[in-house]
Amino acid sequence: MDTRTRATRNLVLVLGDQLDARSSAFDGFDPSYDRVWMVEVTEEAEYVWSHKARIALFLSAMRHFRDRLRQAGWTVEYRQLDDAGARGNFRDELTVSVRKLRPERLVVVEPGEWRVREALQSTAARLAIPLEIRPDRHFLCSLEDFEQHAASRRQLRMEFFYRQMRQRLGVLMAGNGPAGGRWNFDAENRQGFGREGPSTVPPPLRFTPDATTREVIALVEKRFAGHPGSLAHFDWPVTPEDAEAALKDFVSNRLASFGPYQDAMWTGQPWLYHSRLSAPLNLKLLDPRQTIALAGEAWRSGDAPLPSVEGFIRQILGWREYVRGVYWRFMPGYAQRNALGAQGPLPRLYWTADTDLNCLHEVVRQTLEYGYAHHIQRLMVTGLLAQLLGVAPSEVHRWYLAVYVDAVEWVELPNTLGMSQFADGGLMASKPYVATGKYLQRMSNYCAGCRYDPAVTVGGRACPFSTLYWDFLARHEGTLRNNPRMVLQVRNLRRLSQDDREQIASQAARVRDTLCR
Repeated sequence: MDTRTRATRNLVLVLGDQLDARSSAFDGFDPSYDRVWMVEVTEEAEYVWSHKARIALFLSAMRHFRDRLRQAGWTVEYRQLDDAGARGNFRDELTVSVRKLRPERLVVVEPGEWRVREALQSTAARLAIPLEIRPDRHFLCSLEDFEQHAASRRQLRMEFFYRQMRQRLGVLMAGNGPAGGRWNFDAENRQGFGREGPSTVPPPLRFTPDATTREVIALVEKRFAGHPGSLAHFDWPVTPEDAEAALKDFVSNRLASFGPYQDAMWTGQPWLYHSRLSAPLNLKLLDPRQTIALAGEAWRSGDAPLPSVEGFIRQILGWREYVRGVYWRFMPGYAQRNALGAQGPLPRLYWTADTDLNCLHEVVRQTLEYGYAHHIQRLMVTGLLAQLLGVAPSEVHRWYLAVYVDAVEWVELPNTLGMSQFADGGLMASKPYVATGKYLQRMSNYCAGCRYDPAVTVGGRACPFSTLYWDFLARHEGTLRNNPRMVLQVRNLRRLSQDDREQIASQAARVRDTLCR
């Protein structure tokens, strides 16, 4: 039968972060009657000012997935950005395809973003065609299961969710209790490198761009020339085989040291002992079950200590699943939350790295160069400054969504608004993650190359982080005094004299004027 004219039963919509051949969207797929629909749209690159590497990663992974499906004999309706007549958004592209192919229904796995789900549902309704949204089996906790977990608790906390997931799935368990007698090993996993810095760090496996990826890179450089970031170092995994190789490389070469140094930072070391697996996980190129299982086997075989393995598994089985549940439980209103009333602009330095604050310069420069920063660089450098300055949470959210290759809204938004900015008032985190410059001095070597002194709060050498920390506590004292985990910090604030407070407030105003102009 001519595939160009045959009737279409199901038009299976595959989004850019759903590149899973075992997806429920393909359940019952019959190549004789069903087609796959995939589109590249400028809307997804431009509704936030996306990093070039983020755009290239999505497009390259999508094109490789398309080719895999076609090699399996499936018909794939695929629209490239540079195709003649490309319409640039989901609604118009889907409208044209439905009118052309006249499918009986549309099938899609749960989208990872509220905005996309709404666009698909409204378009299907307008076209009067059934849209079936199927569960995403990639995740270990369904949205229904998370709802049951949340409904049974007065207050949500990741730690209790994580314990429940480990018990349910039998991960790192010894009978009915946790392996090693403890649910987490945070105390062992907060070490800095000291003055000597890290010892030899095995570099992550690189993936040299093939012809498809090189074609995408050229397209991005031409089409999105004005977007932030660089593609000079693009070496991300873009296929399931790449992703599995990256997982094995991490487990063999860096997992053992990941735990103690997961919060540490060092100049010129963007990767350290981190996995670089969040991007392939979020594009569904890598199965979290396989990832957890391989890490667990490394502990059982004696190749990695339990604190490192537990810390890594917690990021996947705990945080990753938890933030997805929070996102879908509280959207769309969650995106507008602003518990601390922050309204300031995002400093331009976040797009340029042009600042004499060395920690910010290093982390933003790294972000623009690679589209990557690890969780503490995001939380306690770029996120911390934004919170202390009082930047509007929506602005911070848009920046994180734009500049990191692993950014998909279901995981990025709760981490930014909740963990980083405390804009949700305590749904994600039990307290604001705020600190002076001394924290950065302890966990990195950034301060050694900086003109500011973390121990100084006012004056020409005062560290902006230290000044803004005390100013933040003073501005929000009324709110923070009621938080049990902030009692000590508020008590320390009250030891400051009125003159001290006035000097700090004046210095903080100058810092904001300098950084935000």
